[in-house]
Amino acid sequence: MTLVSDAHADHGAAFVDRGGREVVDHYGRPDSVGRAVRNGVGTIEMGYGIVVVTGDDRVAFVDDAVSNAVPRTDGEGVYALLLDPQGGIETDMYVYNAGERLLVFTPPDQAAPLVEHWSENVFIQDVAIREATTEFGVFGVHGPTATEKIASVLNGAGSPEPALSFVRGTMVDAGVTVIASDAPLGEEGYEVICAADDAPEVFDTLLVRGLNSAPFGYRTWDALTLEAGTPLFEYELDGRIPNVAGIRNALDFEKGCYVGQEVVSRVENQGRPSRRLVGLVLEEGDDHEPLPEAGAAIVDGDAAIGEVTRAVASPSLDAPIAFGLVAFEALAPGQSVAVRIDGTDVPARRVALPFQDGSARSARVPTYPE
Repeated sequence: MTLVSDAHADHGAAFVDRGGREVVDHYGRPDSVGRAVRNGVGTIEMGYGIVVVTGDDRVAFVDDAVSNAVPRTDGEGVYALLLDPQGGIETDMYVYNAGERLLVFTPPDQAAPLVEHWSENVFIQDVAIREATTEFGVFGVHGPTATEKIASVLNGAGSPEPALSFVRGTMVDAGVTVIASDAPLGEEGYEVICAADDAPEVFDTLLVRGLNSAPFGYRTWDALTLEAGTPLFEYELDGRIPNVAGIRNALDFEKGCYVGQEVVSRVENQGRPSRRLVGLVLEEGDDHEPLPEAGAAIVDGDAAIGEVTRAVASPSLDAPIAFGLVAFEALAPGQSVAVRIDGTDVPARRVALPFQDGSARSARVPTYPE
């Protein structure tokens, strides 16, 4: 359940279920809102699941479980993965060291399973794990003027840097933590965390105090993250090994053993995975409605070489774009193929990622050994 439903409704929001949580789908005209974010700044209420880990062994415990090195210093964060024994991604997450506790942000439906999984694996460690999703409001602030927006309303601290570091301050009378994002929309960005009771005031502050900000929902989020070349858990990551998804920023190849590491290391040592994510632009000519659904075949002549993971109508390119999962050697940059939509082969071409250059580069743009 969104913490600021009335405020969203006042702006004309339409809601949607995402991972078991109500979030804003759009406020009307999502393409126009997407362009507004690209040209200025926008604010979204994030639908994270949140896990709190405390106890003297909290850092060592989480570090042993995930694919990246958990920071030891208050004010720092990391993007990481929980893998199964076959190397498949069970969830992605952001882990922040907040002094005497770790805050773990997951996709909305992954917090409860993560608490259960980790609790089953606590033995003699001094660790306590609980879900705290309803205790916090989290708002994303993204766009080329996001830094100016945060500076105009944050008191007691400057805008944090580098990515995934954070500072504490206030907005009006509310205490907040402001995190520098890793640019999932391909723009400067921050996430603002507050107590749940303060969420309405903080949301209002982010929209209308200081530099104004446009509210946007998850339909725009999906479009702009795809433009930025950012794989998302529910579309590109769930169940796939990280080497295939190309999210090398989630991996520390020097750290100790964690579940799934053997598979990740074996694929890494082979030099390249069997498949990769690529960007596709559907050729102009009609509106390509409906867009290809996840799983739509990518064909080269008579041969199926992969499938679409996600497609959107790009507000910046004014064209349909898609992530495709294909055999590693299947497509050269610029090569033409087709995407099968309702039995019809629609011409498409592979393009370099990201689709759209913004004020920052997403840390998740897929990268592969060549």
